[in-house]
Amino acid sequence: MLWELFKDLSLNISLIVTLAYLMSRTKLFRRMLRGKANLQEKLFLVLLFGGIGIAGTYTGIDFKGALANSRVIGVAVGGLLGGPLVGIAAGLLAGGHRMLLGGFTALACGIATVVEGAIAGYFGRKFPGNLTGKRSLLIGMGIEVVQMLIILLIARPFTAAWDLVKDIGLPMIIMNGIGISIFVTVVKGSLEEEDRIGAVQAQKALYIANLTLPILRLGLNKVTASRVAKIIYEQTDVAAVALTDREHILAHVGKGSDHHEAGRAIRTQATHEALDSGELKLAATQLEIGCNQPNCPLSSALVVPLHFQQSVVGTLKIYRERALGISPVDWEFGAGLGMLFSTQLELANLEARARLVNRAELKALQAQVNPHFLFNALNTVASFCRTDSEKARHLILQLGDFFRKNLKSGDKFVTLREEREHIRAYLAIEQARFSERLCVREEITDDALNWRLPGLTLQPLVENAIKHGIYPMSTPGEILISAGVEEEILVVRISDNGVGISAEKLNSIHDGVEFSTSGLGIGLQNVAQRLQILYGERADFVIESTEGTGTVITLRIPPAAVAERFEMIE
Repeated sequence: MLWELFKDLSLNISLIVTLAYLMSRTKLFRRMLRGKANLQEKLFLVLLFGGIGIAGTYTGIDFKGALANSRVIGVAVGGLLGGPLVGIAAGLLAGGHRMLLGGFTALACGIATVVEGAIAGYFGRKFPGNLTGKRSLLIGMGIEVVQMLIILLIARPFTAAWDLVKDIGLPMIIMNGIGISIFVTVVKGSLEEEDRIGAVQAQKALYIANLTLPILRLGLNKVTASRVAKIIYEQTDVAAVALTDREHILAHVGKGSDHHEAGRAIRTQATHEALDSGELKLAATQLEIGCNQPNCPLSSALVVPLHFQQSVVGTLKIYRERALGISPVDWEFGAGLGMLFSTQLELANLEARARLVNRAELKALQAQVNPHFLFNALNTVASFCRTDSEKARHLILQLGDFFRKNLKSGDKFVTLREEREHIRAYLAIEQARFSERLCVREEITDDALNWRLPGLTLQPLVENAIKHGIYPMSTPGEILISAGVEEEILVVRISDNGVGISAEKLNSIHDGVEFSTSGLGIGLQNVAQRLQILYGERADFVIESTEGTGTVITLRIPPAAVAERFEMIE
């Protein structure tokens, strides 16, 4: 007889475990396990777990005027997963039903069911998210022991209660404990599987976002959309990927590309709805996709809106070959990818605006030609017009060349050779003015001449050396321009033997005080700021000076390819 009880209870438990597996696939269960179920959903859970308890009663085995049953499984699992409220309420429902069936254990079993639900709810609250199979087994067996004790305490006659517990106690304690453990393990396993799949999809979405980031920095157009769609298609198992703007298909990669062509007007109603509502839309069948090609292999699609500045600028479309083929995983993956792409478009816009600001600063620098330099240059030319007309003509050409290069080279990278020609045009005018008071030497290695650097980087430094170093001197001065490549870095030094910088001014510069405040001019300040904008910590701008001895400005400039946060336009 004992073996028969084990066998019958095992059959009941197998049915309940099958139900557990089906329940674990629902969103409600997952919300509950994550503590997100609202009051209405918890009421539904009470009815569900109470109903499972009632089903466990009906499938029980009539034994000596009582029922050997698996009623506790539904109530206990409700408490373990849903907390005390669900456990007690499900216990009241299943226990009340048991009392209505009658029998000498009716009252005891009804009370025991409520107590078991409360105990399970306590342990569910005590171990949230940490209910292992072993722990659930021990809790299940423990609350069944409590039920047997309550039957002995309440059911009468006692001898009948004792005979009953002696025969059905061990099978119910073991089998119902196992049933509770399996139920919890199945549901938790389903949740862990969802987490694992979600983690894989999140990792894949982030990987795709990383691959597409440099592309979407250029905005959303036919070229960038084609490259992005190809990346998504290659990194996933979808049938096809498409990107649209508000009116046309920008790119389509994968199956159906022979007739879903870029440039065509959007036909899918779900796409129009996503563009209008800003929400994800599902085209579950080929009819909803709206393709009039009879042999089109695409039968379902997820349409994800792409947002930019609180408006929808386009969509990302993920296709499957099977009708109703878009899974919840596809939905979450598409939603995450859409948010990442929308963020990338916003960042691209911010970077573009930053580039415009930087260009405006460069144009402002170009416009801020030192009026003293222009005045002195014109005076120098005028004086030579009277004494040496050919020299005056040469200086006018040099002055024109200087201004032409000043306007052209400020918004792009140039070679050091081109920057040197710009400096020479400037020095031709200054040397005509200073005559023998100014001597300029160059020590530039051949490998440095082709190094690319931002235009208007060195001329302001040479101008600073003349204006603040040589000009205040009563004796001739010398400027040395040296450059070479050291460990894949261009090192440029502009040194002079002029009056130098006082320790106070030098300290103010090192402490971050504006160059203009310290008396060194906006040109020098702009060079330092531009290098910081372009290269960040990779570049170096160092001023060394001793008052009465001279100044050395050293620049360390990485290759142009590593310039950051700014795109120079050739």
